[in-house]
Amino acid sequence: MTTTVPGVGQEDLARLLERPHEVLGLAFQPIVDVARGVVAGYETLARFRSSDGSPSPVGPDRWFAAADAAGVGARVEALVVARCLQLREDLPPDCFLTVNVSPHLVTEPDLADLLLDAGDLAPLVLELTEHQDVADLRPLLALRDRLRDRGALVALDDAGSGYSGLQQLTTVRPQMIKLDRALVAGADTDPVKLALAELLGEFGGRIDAWLLAEGVETWAEMDAFLGLGVPLAQGYLLGRPAPPWSRLDPAVADRLRAGRARVALVEHVASLVEPVERVPRGTVPTGSGVAVEVDPDGHPVALSLPGRRAGDAPGRRHRAPVSLRVPAATELTAVAQRVASRPEDCRFDPVVVVDAVGAVTGVVRVERLLLALAAR
Repeated sequence: MTTTVPGVGQEDLARLLERPHEVLGLAFQPIVDVARGVVAGYETLARFRSSDGSPSPVGPDRWFAAADAAGVGARVEALVVARCLQLREDLPPDCFLTVNVSPHLVTEPDLADLLLDAGDLAPLVLELTEHQDVADLRPLLALRDRLRDRGALVALDDAGSGYSGLQQLTTVRPQMIKLDRALVAGADTDPVKLALAELLGEFGGRIDAWLLAEGVETWAEMDAFLGLGVPLAQGYLLGRPAPPWSRLDPAVADRLRAGRARVALVEHVASLVEPVERVPRGTVPTGSGVAVEVDPDGHPVALSLPGRRAGDAPGRRHRAPVSLRVPAATELTAVAQRVASRPEDCRFDPVVVVDAVGAVTGVVRVERLLLALAAR
């Protein structure tokens, strides 16, 4: 048994195969249902130890690469898969467990027989890690069908990089698509990355696959993917690899649910509301912008508008009736239709937004409403 991967030698691999429990450990990173703010599953991550029991200075990728180069890659991956099969009974309810397998190795007997002899495979998700090309996918696709019949799901890891291109997606047709970390990092400031994520999300919807944003580390990134409607995410922001089975921090869960609620309002007038000065009936506003006269209960009585006609003296204001008031949850298109039906002399007056009891919460400028609709 020989290897060409620096840092992992023949003795290391022999020790791994002879005493796997001394060398191989597992950690589990939560995968989060971002809309509900709950853990939906866990990804299995291998952790290797040196001969003295300390964490190996060599990363897991190099251990697996060394095993593959030495001709025992399938045996080593089978060690991880076997542990996952045992751990399924202890999973929290309604959670899945993912484990990485190499497409060029999963059809070998060490791995394929282990999976096919395990009975019902649910809720196991097999992540196909595309670190090298597979010339003939037919054996893999045949095995995929047999594993799906036994309840396993298939995910494609690192989508958008390396060999995990559109051809692999269309051929393998996974039930989960994991965005590569390189497409997630800084996506909030990179419209090209977001456009590609949106494309993969639309493709996933066509083949009934979930999109998972992997490697989310900032709230700005998370909010960007919430805006795209990405259903699943994982990363240090949401939870680090840990022993089984870590739970989502309640503060993080609340923040996710609040972010999803904001996204849900984007198509409603609430997303465009601006604060407004409210003054008692007949009172002159102190500011120079739009104001709303209100009764003692906060209900709108009239608009106080700054001068907008040619020749108006500085500081001049106009008092106008409230021609349109709407609840915050009114859809943008419905508001636009009502705006267009107003008389010409008040068509561009601000729309007054009210709460459940009719009190003023703010206004929406017609210009912002039109721009929001044009951007859809």
